Amino acid sequence: MRDQSKPLSQIFAGPSEMHARVREHDWAATPLGPVASWPQSLTSLVKTLLASRYPMVLTWGPQFIQFYNDAYSRLIGDKHPAALGEDIRVTLEEGWDTLGPLILEVMRSGVANWNPALLLTLERSGYREEAYFDVSHAPAEDDEGQIVGMLAVCSEVTQQVLSQRRLRLLRDLAARAGAARNAVTACHESAACIAMHPLDVPFALIYLREGDQLFLHGAVGMEAGTAASPRSVDLSAHEPAAWPFAQVAAGETVLIDDVQRHARLRGGPWNEPVCQALALPIAAAGETGPRGILIASISPNRALDEGYRSFYELLAGHLSAAVSNARAHEEERQRIAALAQLDRAKTEFFSNVSHEFRTPLTLMLGPLEATLNAAQGSLSAPDREHLEVAYRNALRLLKLVNTLLDFSRIEADRAQASYEPVDLAALTADLASLFRSAIEQAGLAFVVECPPLPEPVYVDREMWEKIVLNLLSNAFKFTQQGRITLRQRLVGEQIELSVADTGAGISAADIDQVFQRFHRIAGTAGRSHEGSGIGLALVQELAALHGGRVHVTSTLGQGSTFTVSIPLGRAHLPAEQIRAGGGDTRAHLDAFVDEALRWLPNADRSAERFGARPAQLPTEPGPELPAQRSRILLADDNADMREYVTKLLGAHYAVVAVPDGEAALQAAREQLPDLILSDIMMPRLDGIGLLAQLRADPSTRTIPVILLSARAGDEARAAGIETGADDYLIKPFAARELLARVQTHLELVRMRREAAEERALRSAAEALVQERDQFLSLAAHELKTPLTSIRGYVDLFVRRARQEDRLSERDERTLEVITRQVGRLNKLIAELLDLSRIQIGQFELARRSLDLGSLIRRVADDVRLVLTRHSLELELPDEPLVIYADELRLEQVLQNLIENAVKYSPYGGRITVSAVRQQPGVCLSVHDQGIGIPESAREQIFQRFYRAHNANQQSVNGLGIGLYVVREIVRHHSGTIDVASQEGVGSTFTVCLPISADHRSIDQDQD
Repeated sequence: MRDQSKPLSQIFAGPSEMHARVREHDWAATPLGPVASWPQSLTSLVKTLLASRYPMVLTWGPQFIQFYNDAYSRLIGDKHPAALGEDIRVTLEEGWDTLGPLILEVMRSGVANWNPALLLTLERSGYREEAYFDVSHAPAEDDEGQIVGMLAVCSEVTQQVLSQRRLRLLRDLAARAGAARNAVTACHESAACIAMHPLDVPFALIYLREGDQLFLHGAVGMEAGTAASPRSVDLSAHEPAAWPFAQVAAGETVLIDDVQRHARLRGGPWNEPVCQALALPIAAAGETGPRGILIASISPNRALDEGYRSFYELLAGHLSAAVSNARAHEEERQRIAALAQLDRAKTEFFSNVSHEFRTPLTLMLGPLEATLNAAQGSLSAPDREHLEVAYRNALRLLKLVNTLLDFSRIEADRAQASYEPVDLAALTADLASLFRSAIEQAGLAFVVECPPLPEPVYVDREMWEKIVLNLLSNAFKFTQQGRITLRQRLVGEQIELSVADTGAGISAADIDQVFQRFHRIAGTAGRSHEGSGIGLALVQELAALHGGRVHVTSTLGQGSTFTVSIPLGRAHLPAEQIRAGGGDTRAHLDAFVDEALRWLPNADRSAERFGARPAQLPTEPGPELPAQRSRILLADDNADMREYVTKLLGAHYAVVAVPDGEAALQAAREQLPDLILSDIMMPRLDGIGLLAQLRADPSTRTIPVILLSARAGDEARAAGIETGADDYLIKPFAARELLARVQTHLELVRMRREAAEERALRSAAEALVQERDQFLSLAAHELKTPLTSIRGYVDLFVRRARQEDRLSERDERTLEVITRQVGRLNKLIAELLDLSRIQIGQFELARRSLDLGSLIRRVADDVRLVLTRHSLELELPDEPLVIYADELRLEQVLQNLIENAVKYSPYGGRITVSAVRQQPGVCLSVHDQGIGIPESAREQIFQRFYRAHNANQQSVNGLGIGLYVVREIVRHHSGTIDVASQEGVGSTFTVCLPISADHRSIDQDQD
C-alpha cells in the first residue's frame, strides 16, 4: 500500500499536462479504486512513466486500465484525453488484433519483447491510418511480484518507413525509365515501377501531350480504355471528362476529391476505397506548357501531408526527367536548329546592345571632352572637376561595356581577331610602363623583364593589350605590399608571359574556378570590391584565340603567378585573319590605369589630360547649420564616390571618408559619428559586416546607418534589415535626395535624444526600409556607380553655371544631350535587368489592393508633361476598378505601352487609354492611330529582341525587350495581353488582369 504519510496532492506532483490529469482523475470510480489503496509498485511505475519524455503507456489489472505520459498522448491523437483510466482494449480496438497477442504473451511469460517498425491500425485522426511504431513491451509486477500489467515504450517511425519505401520507388524509376530510348518506352517503364509499390500509389495514369491531344502511355491499377482511363483526350473539344485534363495541361496541380464517382478503385494495406487523387503536370524544360500529365491516387490510409505531396512532386519530376532524356535523341535536329536560331538572335541582340550602349556613351564622352579641351580658361575649378569626374566615369563605363561585349562575342564565336607580326617584347614592355606609375604610387616594387625575341610574334594587338592589362590590373588589385613581376620569354616554341605578385593568393578550393566567368572569390582582401568577374575569363578566351592557354599557381597569403603561353609562327591561326602590319590602339587603354589609380587614396590622372587639379567643389544648398556641426562617417571603396559625397555634404556637416568597413569601424570607435553612410560592397569588411559590428557594440548600436548601394537583391536587403540598417539609398541617386535623407535621419537623432522616443522611431525607420523596392543585382552595382557620379557632377555643374548665368546656347544643348542620354542609359539598364531576372526566375511582385483607374490617371498626367506632338485621352468608368496587383509593375506596363504607341504613331496622332470591368477581372487597352502591325509580325512582337519599324520603315531605337517584359509582368499577374491591329489604321493592346482572392491569401501568408 502507498505511504499514508505523504499527501495525495504530492504523489504525482509535476509540471506536465498528464501529471495534472492523473492528479485530477476520479480513480475511485475505476476498478483500481482511490490512489490511497494502490500498491507501491503501481505508484512508482506511474511516477516513472509521467517523468519520462519518451512515449510510454502502462496497463494494470485484468481490466487493462491504462496510464500514459505527454509524449504518448501525441501519438494517439484525438483519443486523448479520454483514454486515461480506460481499458486499452477499447481505446486501441482497431489495433488490438496486432497488439493483443504481443501484450498477453509478455504478461504470460514475463519476457519483454521488441517489435521494430510494427504496422498498426490507428483511427486517431478520423480515418483508418497506416502507421508504424518501434514498440517494446515489458511485464509490470505488483508488490508481491505477480505480473498484473504491461509497460510499453514506443516511438513512431511512420515517416521513416514511408520515406524509405518512397525513395525505393524513385530510385527504381530513375534506374529503369532513365535508360529508355524513347518517350513511350519511358512511360511504360515508369508505370511498371509504380505498379510494384501499390501502398503509396494504388493507381496511376500517364499521358503524353502531342499538340492539343493527350495519349495514354501507362496505366497502373486499372484497365486502359475505360471512361476513367481514356486512351486519348482532345483538349480543344472541351468535353466533360473524368479528370481535370485541361487544368493540368495548363500547368496546374489539381487535388481530386471524388475518385469513387469515376472509378471504383481500392487500395492501401486494408484494400479500402480510394477517395482522392492528384493530377500533376509532367514538366518540360524550356517549353511553355507541360509535356504530359500524371494522375496518381492517394492511399486511403495516409493523409496528403507535405511529405506525401512532395513525394508526388518528385515522382512527376522523375517522370519529366525520364521523358526528357528519352526525347533528347529524337529532338537532336530540332535542338540544333533552335540553337542556330538562338545564336542568330543572340548575335543581333549584342549588335543592338553595342549600338544602344555606345551611342549614348559617345554622345556623353564627345561633348565632355570637347568642353574640357575648348574651355581651358573659362571654366572655374569646381566646374572643371565636375566634368572631369563625369568624363572619367563615362570612360570607365565604356570599358565595362567593351569588356562585356568582347566576352559575349567570343562566347558567340563572333570575335573578329586580326593577327599581325608584332615586336612582342617592345609591345609588352610599353603596356607595362602604363602601370608603373600606379604601382609605384602604391609603394610596390615593379620588375619588368621582356628581353628581345628572335622574331616577330603574330598576335591581335588589341587582344594582347587586354591580356596584359587585365593580368596587371588583377595583380595590382590584390597586392597590398611587396612586388609585382612581369616576365616574357621564349620557352621552346612558345612565348610565355607571366605576371607574379606577392598579394593575397588563392585558396586550393578556389583555384580551379578563377577562370570561370563572373566568379569572384569571397572575402579576398583587395584594393576594391568593384569588378565584373570576367577579366580572367576574358584572358583565358583571348589566349585560346591565339592558340594558347593560361594557368595559375598560387599560395594563399603569399601570392599568385598567372602564365599565358602562345605558340610562335602563324600555322595555328586562321589564314583569312592574318594581315601584314598594324597601328597603335593605345588611346583606349587609359581606362585600365585610370581605374587602378582610383583604388589608391589621393591619386588621379585626369589632370594629366585636361590641366591642373581644381579646387574645392561647391555644394548643394543645405539645411541651416547648428552651432556644432554634425559628424558624418562615409565608407565607400570608390574614390570618385567618396570625393563626390564628401564635397556634397562637406559644407553642411563634418565628413570623414574611409575606403572600407574596417577603417569605418575603427573611426567610429575612436570618435562616435552622428550618422554613417556606407556602401554595401567593399573590401576587407563590407557594409553588411560593418552594420553587424556596429549593432553588436553597445557604444555604436544606436548610430543611424544609411546604406548606399546599387546591389539590391533580396539577400542583401534582408541582411541589411536584419542587422539594423536605418535606410537604403539606391545608386544612382540625386544630390537633393541624399541631402534630404541625411538631414531627416540627423533630425530623428535629435528628436530621439530630446524625447526618449527611440523605440517608436526605430520601428518607423525599419518599416520605411521594408517598403523599399527590390534592389538591383551585381551588374547594376558595376554599371550604375559611374552613372551616379556622371549624373551628380553634371547636375552640380548645370546648377552653378545657371546661377552665374554663364551658359552659352551651345553649352545648354550639350548638357541637355548628356542629361537625356544618361536617363536613356538608365532605362536601358533597367530593362536589361528585368530581362535577366525573368530569365533566372527571380522576377517577383509586391501585390496590394489598388485602384487601376487612379493609376492610369496618374501615369497619364506624367506622360502629358513630355508628350508634345501627340494627344492622350482617357476613357475610364466613374466607379473604382480595384484589383490586387503590383502597382510599380503595372505603371511600367502602362508606360511601355504608351511609349510604344508614341513610337509608331505619326505626329499629331491620338492615343486612347481605356479600362473596363470584365468578369472575372479588369481589362485596360491602349489604342493608337499608327502604322499598325502586319499580321506576319503579330506573333513576334512579344518575343525578346524583336524590333519593328516605324512609319518611315526605319528600325526604332531600343533593345526590343519592352513588350517582352510587359508580357512577363502580365503573366506573373496571371493575366493576358493581346493585340488587335490593322495596317495603316492603328493598333490596340489589351491587358486583362484577374481579381483573385487566392493571390491575396498567398501574398498575405508570405507577409
